[in-house]
Amino acid sequence: MVHTVAVIGAGPSGLCSVKACLEEGMVPTCFESSDDMGGLWRFKEVSEPNRANIYRSLTINVSKEMICYSDFPIPADYPNYMHHSKILEYFRMYAEHFKLREHIRFQTSVKRVTQRPDFARTGQWEVVTENRDGQEERHVFDAVICCSGHYTYPNLPLKDFPGIETFEGKYFHSWDYKGPEDMHGKRVVVIGIGNSGSDIAVETSKIADQVYLSTRRGAWVIRQVADDGLPVDMKYNTRFVHILFQLFPMAFFNWFGENKLNAMYDHTMYALKPKHRLFSQVPVLNDDLPLRILSGSVVIKPNVKEIRGSTVVFDDGTTVEKVDTIVFATGYNYDFPYLPKDAMYKTGHRVGLYKYVIPPNMQHPTLAVVGFIHGLGAINIQAEMQVRWATRVFKGLIKLPSNSAMLQAVERDTKEIENHYILSKLTPLQVDFVSYMDDLAGEIGSRPSLLWLFFTDYQLFKKVLWGPMTAYQYRLMGPGKWDGARNAILTQLDRMFHPLKTRKVEKEKPSLIGRLIKMSLTAMVGGAGIYCIHLQNPNILSIIESNLCTLTPSGFLSHVQ
Repeated sequence: MVHTVAVIGAGPSGLCSVKACLEEGMVPTCFESSDDMGGLWRFKEVSEPNRANIYRSLTINVSKEMICYSDFPIPADYPNYMHHSKILEYFRMYAEHFKLREHIRFQTSVKRVTQRPDFARTGQWEVVTENRDGQEERHVFDAVICCSGHYTYPNLPLKDFPGIETFEGKYFHSWDYKGPEDMHGKRVVVIGIGNSGSDIAVETSKIADQVYLSTRRGAWVIRQVADDGLPVDMKYNTRFVHILFQLFPMAFFNWFGENKLNAMYDHTMYALKPKHRLFSQVPVLNDDLPLRILSGSVVIKPNVKEIRGSTVVFDDGTTVEKVDTIVFATGYNYDFPYLPKDAMYKTGHRVGLYKYVIPPNMQHPTLAVVGFIHGLGAINIQAEMQVRWATRVFKGLIKLPSNSAMLQAVERDTKEIENHYILSKLTPLQVDFVSYMDDLAGEIGSRPSLLWLFFTDYQLFKKVLWGPMTAYQYRLMGPGKWDGARNAILTQLDRMFHPLKTRKVEKEKPSLIGRLIKMSLTAMVGGAGIYCIHLQNPNILSIIESNLCTLTPSGFLSHVQ
């Protein structure tokens, strides 16, 4: 039975891991190499080796309701898209509220994690740490959770850029970027059009002489401010949209989404159009980039072919002369240097993990990797669900299949990812956010039942189906149930609107036609769902009638399943 757990890293994933261990009655010890919590969101003026770094102006591209943990809403007065300092404040409040700090050992680095000689019998690990004075200490733990992140080791592929050694200016990785101050009046080339590359290009273009943004594949660029002024993730990341994705072919959604984006700014005209379809890769979220392109301060260019002194040559033969600075926004490598080389199973470009958490080749499932995930949702929310699942695996409450079955599942996941997404060694995995969260929640027993809510709490049902896919949904029932989850869901739009209420304005009344259309669509979706379930289980109506009398979701679900 697992009792003591080592958590490596006190970033967003590490904090929720400590909390999950405490909730399951375990004793966690979190080792953090720096002097503070927050991981990626802990800004430093000088980049620190082997740690994630961010730039001074960074504002998150996930809205606050979609990034907060499942049982701890972000304060209503916080802005919807928060500056990194606000995010760090939130994580500190979270740690303070759940009394996590007392379980963290700061300025303590993990040097090695190895299986104990009796691992075959006990599943225990030996963890060697080093404090700030260089003194090593050995510990024994029943389980280990790795939360060291994947934005730590910059990928600087200089060998792919012939002539870089002749470059007469300054070049560096976006990991080292803090602000545009040194770019004043200079000619800058940014290589890579991900979120960091586009942010840096936009910010730098405001004071530089000229900025060129080089991209190998192109990108779909999405606005963070969606229709009606809502955050884009709260508008479109909903269960209803997810259901539509299951019902219609992906080609339809690619066509529809691409047309909608091109209606705002034609990606071909702006030289942004990528080689891949919209939902084959995570898009770039940037409201300012199209305007900077339109104003000429950012010029989109193809991949860099070579560098000749201060001249940059692109694949199409065009050149840019007198370049002063090159910023490589070329992603990150991932590594777990403290783990044994045979601890991780490799498949394709990625580390092969069962449910993207547990190595499938272990005698005992007492090692978990949390937060090493990528989907259209906040990483810390996915990490929270991962560790809620992993701690129950540790306790034996969730039984895993055999090693061979887990290996087969990992290989199936790899093939599915490769069939649906554009991958590389730098972006080795991607998951469907809602499907993945529901899968883990289903094994935990905390997946919300739409059918149960439809018959017992229609007001909440509407919010869960039509509203944003916030993590509160996974605290409505089952292990880890939070009494405040229902109210958090019903008031999530209120918290979104709160920081915008800076001036009193009369609100227009909603039209009767609009309300009727929405009610009709809700009834159609509900009716379709009931009909599908009836086809699978013709006795469902009698089951519903009998179970509604008891008003217990557990009894109802046991019959339906």
